[in-house]
Amino acid sequence: MTSHSSAAAAGDPAAASAPETPFHDLDHYIALPRISGLTLSPDGKRLVTSVATLNAESTEYTTALWEIDPSGKSRARRLTRSAKGETGASFAADGSLLFTSARPDSDAKEEQPPNALWELPSEGGEARVIISRTGGVGGVLAPKDSPGIFVTATMLPGATDEESDSELRTGRKDNKVAAILHSGYPVRHWDSDLGPAEPRIFAVEDNTSGGDNRPGTTERDAAKTLRNISGDVGAALREVSTVVSPDGTTVITSMNKALAKGDMREILVRIDAATGEQTVLLDEAGMNYQPGPISGDNRTVVVIGERESTAEAAPDVRLYLLPVEGGELQPLASSWDRWANPCAWMPDGSAVLVTADDGGRSPVFSVSTQGGEVRQLTNDDAAYTDVVVSDDGASAYAVRSSYLFPPEVVRIDLASGETTRLPAPAERPQIPGKFEEVETRAADGAKIRAWLALPENAGPDAPAPLLLWIHGGPLGSWNAWTWRWNPWLMTAQGYAVLLPDPALSTGYGQDFVQRGWGEWGENPFTDLMSITDEVEQRPDIDETRTAAMGGSFGGYMANWVAGHTDRFNAIVTHASLWALDQFGPTTDASYFWEKEMTPERARLNSPHLHVENIRTPMLVIHGDKDYRVPIGEGLRLWYELLSKSALAADENGETPHRFLYYPDENHWILTPQHAKVWYSVVLGFLSEHVLGKPADPPKELGL
Repeated sequence: MTSHSSAAAAGDPAAASAPETPFHDLDHYIALPRISGLTLSPDGKRLVTSVATLNAESTEYTTALWEIDPSGKSRARRLTRSAKGETGASFAADGSLLFTSARPDSDAKEEQPPNALWELPSEGGEARVIISRTGGVGGVLAPKDSPGIFVTATMLPGATDEESDSELRTGRKDNKVAAILHSGYPVRHWDSDLGPAEPRIFAVEDNTSGGDNRPGTTERDAAKTLRNISGDVGAALREVSTVVSPDGTTVITSMNKALAKGDMREILVRIDAATGEQTVLLDEAGMNYQPGPISGDNRTVVVIGERESTAEAAPDVRLYLLPVEGGELQPLASSWDRWANPCAWMPDGSAVLVTADDGGRSPVFSVSTQGGEVRQLTNDDAAYTDVVVSDDGASAYAVRSSYLFPPEVVRIDLASGETTRLPAPAERPQIPGKFEEVETRAADGAKIRAWLALPENAGPDAPAPLLLWIHGGPLGSWNAWTWRWNPWLMTAQGYAVLLPDPALSTGYGQDFVQRGWGEWGENPFTDLMSITDEVEQRPDIDETRTAAMGGSFGGYMANWVAGHTDRFNAIVTHASLWALDQFGPTTDASYFWEKEMTPERARLNSPHLHVENIRTPMLVIHGDKDYRVPIGEGLRLWYELLSKSALAADENGETPHRFLYYPDENHWILTPQHAKVWYSVVLGFLSEHVLGKPADPPKELGL
């Protein structure tokens, strides 16, 4: 067992003299700065990250760009400042910083459309608009060795050029038309209604006509124009991955290929940036392909290949190398039993740096391109993302987090694996507890491991009530800091929080995923109960005061737990699957769901069929804009709890169950004040049913 203790004092409510941390006060917690993303300048001298902070009214987060010194000698400095915020930072080959923002342009003569493309010159000065269009600009792709710039943006299917696109959009807006006529699938994604606009890839070019009178543009756009290099591909570019070669001559993208009966798969396509000519590189039945980075010599692209799931077999994700010009697909580290995310090539082409879930962490690995040898570079209990490499190949930079600290930017010595935290826009918050790793064995011998967050003073004389938190996915792992499900808010109130990785979790090999495939109510459930049994035997845990909580798949499992055991005092279920026969055809990706759950499996694993057995008070939480787990799941769960559970509403309509409903949130509760309400209601519900101390609802609810 490994133990990691913080210097914080206990979060036990009884410890009145304990020093407070940001996790003891929800207003303080939601105001903590949040770092994400990382980009490195071509000369390797500048790092830029995004920092989200709370606005003055505490109603939303605004993202600004900050520069971090790669050498670690200088303090971080803020580069941008606007009420609308900035996103999508990327360095151009000349060292200028590109980003998108809906902030107003001081030189514009008319209202600024959303998400224009901006440029902050390398020599400093004011940012200026490069491209502004009625439909806005999406992502930015900037080749490292070429002055070219590419962007993704949407066009209406009936548009023939920028002018007609602007006219069609204006017509829909002026006439208040929101209707969308679909001829294919899907029609929604997470919290977005898809269509009628469709994504395209554009090259940003000098305007040789000497002027630009397109609607929605400004005078400063006269020097730049957009050229569609993806052509009329319909909806094929929705929610795909796209990369550009360092020399800017080639774009490689995945595309959605429509199949029979509402199915689809991702193929790999090369686009000639000069001509727009498209070449299909990979198109294989039963496979999905996505591009990773392209090598520095512009000759080879890393490919992520996912073998589609079936009712019998879980998806299998592997890495490959492919010549940019097309040819034979070469497996990369084919014997490595992890699902890798390729991040960057080494400058000499000898290896690719990747991240992968691994035993409750997500380290950085080096994968040799000459034989596939895998070498783990980082060895701490952390998760890494956004890995970039210096030109000399000596260092990498990444965003790192763990349950002991939120995301921060670090430098990695690629020879030794040593990591150095770089000066950040914010200090690490003080953690109100200690952290341990625990494990047990399942009935079939599989090792089940978990993280356990504890109040600092938890011990035989002060055993802590236990909260079992079940992660979503289900193809995922508890291995990185999370703002939405943060255990330290609970330890600050005296709870211990158990974060287990049951069957279906990533980072333990293909067989571990397969153990739960299509049988959610079996090994995933028994794994969770086994690790809970193990932890409840500890003298610092009070096994008489426990609760189970989860969101998405974790919410499904919370519902399943409720119908199969009454061992918990309370259950919180967020954005949860309830009736699987209903969920399958209404989720935003039914084609994926039906590859795993046959009608028979959906019946065998559906929580709603066990509602009569529910004897535990449940708090149901759901957002109306959730398209992944539609609101119908929450509504049906709520009604059936009141009408069919063992704690159904009595003759006076009273019940211990509660339903926290968000009309304007999605699968996640994202706005600051709604997050406060979420935690307040959850803590109040747990206080009543786990601690036996009824609590008033938050005043923001107006009750």
